[in-house]
Amino acid sequence: MILREIEGGSYNVPKIRHAFPFAVASPVFVRFTLFLQLLLYLNPLVIMVVWFCILLFVSFADLYFRGETVMIPRLLWQAALICYSLSLLVLLFFRPKGQIYSYNLIPFSTILSYLSNEMNGLVSFYNLSANVGLFIPFGLYLLSRDGKEPSALRKFLYPFITISGIEICQLVFRRGSLDVDDLILKMMGVYLGYALYPLFTSVVVFRSGKSKRVQRQ
Repeated sequence: MILREIEGGSYNVPKIRHAFPFAVASPVFVRFTLFLQLLLYLNPLVIMVVWFCILLFVSFADLYFRGETVMIPRLLWQAALICYSLSLLVLLFFRPKGQIYSYNLIPFSTILSYLSNEMNGLVSFYNLSANVGLFIPFGLYLLSRDGKEPSALRKFLYPFITISGIEICQLVFRRGSLDVDDLILKMMGVYLGYALYPLFTSVVVFRSGKSKRVQRQ
């Protein structure tokens, strides 16, 4: 504290500069605590997949804003998607022990429970964003296949049948949870991939051979 004199008296003035580091550190500490809670909640494989997705996103953004285009062998793109799909299947069907099986057949009930803060906010955010974000690559892949662009019906049926099959398998084998809202969120992710495809192709060009980076015109 600083002692100041005024009109024959005195008063104490706090050293604001000493409080400033605490004001800055508090939100940082809160964010770190939330991040630590998320790490404890997630499966290690989930952390690897999410980290890989973040790395790809940052790399893509860097290339986009620098005006560069990367040419990727189509076979490499297909192999990467196969590995990515297998990792998601492991996450869906080989959960850690102790998780309770559940199911929900009422549309939007789980989504609304997440949005209404009935559950932990961090868990709600992860489940909503992961179900959408992790399925964006499948929308990109479906449009990147050789040949003409699939019809609107096929754009809907291909992911719908595949995701529904996964959800039904979870019901049959009692792995994870069968939730119609998961189907809705994952379909949203696929359609978000469709919407992002023009932006994706402005950076990524598929060809046969090795990867190559060129300057975008």
